[in-house]
Amino acid sequence: MKALILVGGFGTRLRPLTLSVPKPLVEFANKPMILHQIEALKAIGVNEVVLAINYQPEVMLNFLKDFETKLGIKITCSQETEPLGTAGPLALARDKLIDNSGEPFFVLNSDVISEYPLKEMIEFHKAHGAEASIMVTKVDEPSKYGVVVMEESTGKVEKFVEKPKIFVGNKINAGIYLMNPSVLDRIELKPTSIEKEIFPKIAAEKKLYAMVLPGFWMDIGQPRDYIAGLRLYLDSLRKKSSSKLATGHHIVGNVIVDETAKIGEGCLIGPDVAIGPGCIVEPGVRLSRCTVMRGARIKKHACISSSIIGWHSTVGQWARVENMTILGEDVHVCDEIYSNGGVVLPHKEIKSSILKPEIVM
Repeated sequence: MKALILVGGFGTRLRPLTLSVPKPLVEFANKPMILHQIEALKAIGVNEVVLAINYQPEVMLNFLKDFETKLGIKITCSQETEPLGTAGPLALARDKLIDNSGEPFFVLNSDVISEYPLKEMIEFHKAHGAEASIMVTKVDEPSKYGVVVMEESTGKVEKFVEKPKIFVGNKINAGIYLMNPSVLDRIELKPTSIEKEIFPKIAAEKKLYAMVLPGFWMDIGQPRDYIAGLRLYLDSLRKKSSSKLATGHHIVGNVIVDETAKIGEGCLIGPDVAIGPGCIVEPGVRLSRCTVMRGARIKKHACISSSIIGWHSTVGQWARVENMTILGEDVHVCDEIYSNGGVVLPHKEIKSSILKPEIVM
């Protein structure tokens, strides 16, 4: 079985992290985003993953070569020379996706994090026997999204309503699809939207079905959602395999700590924190709702909340970092500095406080 992951472009919404690595390689809960998906696909029998990409394919492939052997899965790239939207890449990768088995293939958006109930999706797809299946998720504010209007009992999709002004439903496209090879005959090799052009046509022919995603879902393509997604992910980990979570008198709530990280005395860590490999957290540090990436150092009595600390960065003693502060790679925040929502580009030293959210070039 095969799968295509829509990797796309520059990851501008997650800058400054994506100035150092392509977005799918940014760690989420101590694992590159895309690896969460590849592992889930491998677990249900996918043996080849195609990455649809228009930016730095060599960086991606070099990185993923290790995982090909570890996971025993073939990973290839299909490179766009111009952005092709969300459907065009399927036409471009057509020869990689079609074999003579006639089996359906998965398509995933690379920013989506969930429990990936892919096995259930295959069963759902076989049961309705139509051309394509999409995963949908319930949201509180459907007016911000494209809403999927469907028959509750069968899941048959009736139509799509983009950012509805009046309530038509609360289920939105979750960015996980399973489709028969025949769908590829509907897509031309040009910039095309799968959500706005291809799916509505299939729905009009009554050949599109939607399955409601059990468990959590989040598009983690921007910092606020990345932090919110970490909370949901760790919560789900608590229910499924809590042995992966850190324990101890200094831990509050759900926290994941790499085994190579070092944590000093008298720290208070959590809830909803991820600490990456080789990190050093000195004594008396307070961390909550944040990610500290590989090789970072948090000095004595610093306090960090609702922020992302990039690779090999340093936060000084008694510094306070909060309110969606994002430090790029190798940023050094001096002692006793306050950052209120600073977005700091890589290789900077911060010597004076950032009092309101701003980008520090």
